[in-house]
Amino acid sequence: MWARLRDRVAASDPGLLRLAAGLRTVASIALTLVVLALFGADVPHLVAGAMAAMVSTFAVREKQRGPQAVTLALGLPVALASVALAALLHSHVVAGDLFFIALIFSAVYGRRFGDRGTALGLIGFQLYFVSLFVGATVSDLPELCAAVVTAVVCSAVVRFALVPETPAGTLGRLREAFRARFAQLVSAQLDLLDAGPEEADRTLGNVREGTARLHETALMIQGRLEEGTADEGTARLVQRRVADAEIAAERLGLLLLTARSAERTDTLTLHLPGAPVPTAGRLPVRDEAVEALRRDLQALRLLVQHPGGTALAHVRNRLLSYRDEESLPGASPAVQDVFRGIGEAARAVLGLRIALDGPQDESDDTPSTARSREELDAEDAAIDAVEDTPEEEPTGLRRPTTRAAVQVAVGSSLAIVGGELLSSHRWYWAVLTCWIVFLNTSSTGEILVKGYRRLLGTVLGAVAGIVLAGLVGQHTWTAFALVLVFVFCMFYTAPLSYTLMSFFVTAALGLLYTLLHTYSLSVLVLRIGETALGAACGVVAAALVLPVATDRRTNELLATVLERLGEVTGTAVEQLSGGPPVDLLDQARDLDQALADLRAATQPLTHPVTPLRARRDTARYVVALLETAAYHARSLAATAELLPTHPSIAADPRLRGAGRRIAHNIEALAAHVTDERATDRVETGPSIASLLEPQAPGTTRYGRVTDRVLRHLHRLDESVVGLARPLGVPVGT
Repeated sequence: MWARLRDRVAASDPGLLRLAAGLRTVASIALTLVVLALFGADVPHLVAGAMAAMVSTFAVREKQRGPQAVTLALGLPVALASVALAALLHSHVVAGDLFFIALIFSAVYGRRFGDRGTALGLIGFQLYFVSLFVGATVSDLPELCAAVVTAVVCSAVVRFALVPETPAGTLGRLREAFRARFAQLVSAQLDLLDAGPEEADRTLGNVREGTARLHETALMIQGRLEEGTADEGTARLVQRRVADAEIAAERLGLLLLTARSAERTDTLTLHLPGAPVPTAGRLPVRDEAVEALRRDLQALRLLVQHPGGTALAHVRNRLLSYRDEESLPGASPAVQDVFRGIGEAARAVLGLRIALDGPQDESDDTPSTARSREELDAEDAAIDAVEDTPEEEPTGLRRPTTRAAVQVAVGSSLAIVGGELLSSHRWYWAVLTCWIVFLNTSSTGEILVKGYRRLLGTVLGAVAGIVLAGLVGQHTWTAFALVLVFVFCMFYTAPLSYTLMSFFVTAALGLLYTLLHTYSLSVLVLRIGETALGAACGVVAAALVLPVATDRRTNELLATVLERLGEVTGTAVEQLSGGPPVDLLDQARDLDQALADLRAATQPLTHPVTPLRARRDTARYVVALLETAAYHARSLAATAELLPTHPSIAADPRLRGAGRRIAHNIEALAAHVTDERATDRVETGPSIASLLEPQAPGTTRYGRVTDRVLRHLHRLDESVVGLARPLGVPVGT
């Protein structure tokens, strides 16, 4: 039971990143409150210390402990300077507003200097806001500065001693999350095997969700390999094994779908939300092969969940034997393909375990298992470290940080003017909202959606705050305890729901207002009004000042995805055709990251409340087709990297012809995305398989290229051609 609970937690919060962030922030605030209370601080300074501890904890984003310490050390003078200037300018309205706008511009512009610039900008802005929140004056400066110093020191104690975080530890927890999500995906695939027609769509939805969650964890692991492993060679080995396991799991789901249908399933079914199970029948429950299939899927799940043992070694040996044709049970070709998929998944699990945990006990190996180990060892030896080529960055106003800084400064100016008209004492709420809706957004549509979600969360949180204020307003430490609960919930839910995060933030601030004896129904209404004003100012600034339309942003990202797709496909096909070995790991990772960025940017287009239904469906369809194409490109890349070491895979020069057509079609799509006047056409013709028919009677088509390579090329070609219609690209024969 404990193991199942641990796996559920690991799968729901990969790397326990949200849990650690919540605990670290709450512990920093609690320690700060205890220390300040021991020194007899009054409530306003307790509130200021709590908020300063929260800011100094969540602002620091570096992964290594050394850079974290440097950022915290630099953040302290920034925080003190910000607090002091806010207090000094308290009675100088115009000068204070001008300085606040300059500070906002500098804080956003500082993002171009990486995590440290972002952290220092956050600390400077948020501490200025804290001073405004508690109404700091020059006479309050000694106590306020002492509270800030205490908060930063307590944040450092918690970060480096009480709730420490190391790159290796985070990577280890992410590995556990990957294993747990892999097991959950196999469970969902097992449910799909047994599902009747009434349950098929629901279980397919679970398989889609499990596949997406596994891919998300794989990307998180790849983003932390450099800091969490001993050297670059180890990082590349782990990256390769994670990619192999992800591809094997996704392929197994597709093979199961095919086994359920009368004909080979389109891979798009696995990536398009809401797509039904094709010809949704049901595998015969009493068939011996299907019973064996069910047993072996359960065995695969057990193999993923547990590290080893004699019994599991026998299970592993049986599953790996399915990689040999003579070991496959008698069944239809589609069901036999599923057994092959189970064998490949078991090999991926073995490779991942060796890469992560080192050499394994080989005493119980069968010949098929020993052969799999030899293949893995040969592949590991062939992995070389390759230096990345830095990309040219835009300059001037084309640089995203510069453009965002100008937009936020203009939006904040509007928010200050409008906020002053609503309230001369609490105008800063409008500025805070304007600032927040610009964080991690790149287009007008994203800002609009984020502003709407913040307003909804603020309204709900303000109502909750006024209710709680009436219940615990007279009990200071009970109110602080609730604030800690809300802060933890805020950080735990932040990556999941911006609305929920805004709810908990507003409820916590309502309690803090209560502690300052300034919360009332009029303050509640004002809080909502200032939030709506700040969101509106942000949208207006984004739409009128150096605007980046959602269509323009998505087209830029779509062009990047197509470029990355073309690179991975072209390199993989060239290597499979006999070209020189080229590193494909980083290219595949860049494709995955570009696709993740596009998926995030299309959220305004696919939001449930969008009135443009046809546009929403088109955006979902395009992203699903790209995910399908990316899956086949990753699979081709993985197969190409096996070429130098795998005895059953050899190069075939005839693949170049198929690769040229796919490359041309990808270039045609990219040309139309970047220039509507482009005249390129997408070419169609004979299937990829027919291009590789035997050259002489009696020869086999698959003598030098495996059937899997042909299948991936064929599906990739279909996906690329399928993109022509929704993107408005002409098709020729």
